[in-house]
Amino acid sequence: VKRGFIFAFDQDINAINYSKEKLSKIGSNFLLIKSNFLYMKEELAKQNISLVDGIVFDLGVSSPQLDTKERGFSYHFDSRLDMRMDLDNPISAYEVVNNYSESDLFRIISTYGEEKHAKSIARNIVKARNIKPIETTLELVDVIKKSMPYKDTINKHPAKKTFQAIRIEVNHELDILETSLKNALSLLNVGGRMVVITFHSLKDRIVKQVFKEVSSV
Repeated sequence: VKRGFIFAFDQDINAINYSKEKLSKIGSNFLLIKSNFLYMKEELAKQNISLVDGIVFDLGVSSPQLDTKERGFSYHFDSRLDMRMDLDNPISAYEVVNNYSESDLFRIISTYGEEKHAKSIARNIVKARNIKPIETTLELVDVIKKSMPYKDTINKHPAKKTFQAIRIEVNHELDILETSLKNALSLLNVGGRMVVITFHSLKDRIVKQVFKEVSSV
């Protein structure tokens, strides 16, 4: 006897297609919805669902996104700057890197990436793009490497924090998190559970703050 039903959300159509193929082999009691989890409540309402027993958020980037060089997430492969989880998103990493002001680049890289060399990286991005647009991941890596002392490029990849910051900006990962979590909590049945998997200190901070607010009510 089949018990329960899964509603799964992802804004990446490739993830939707892959999950459908895998899940179809073991059952049919699921629905995959191409949408950001920000719209979970509205999408469930379309299915006449107002309450659920459990919710899991996975806030990490998927391996296929990082490993598929054409997606432009990785600083290990040369590809056009992209980093969009939702391929329908009109803003990619290319637009952020080439169109954002130096002050906005600094804000993003320092806040979302917690990168101590954010000022020089932002300044050098603007200098480089004034000569020609920064089009590929490795072009951006080269600018980042030149923006920090050699000693800070030895033990860890120098572009890691900056790429993370740009990815978060492109996909509005922090902008929507607090609202998404609060919406999700309002969907839980009495006795329901919500689990959040996060790998980023800023996201972790937001999650803890939301749960603290809810538990104090």
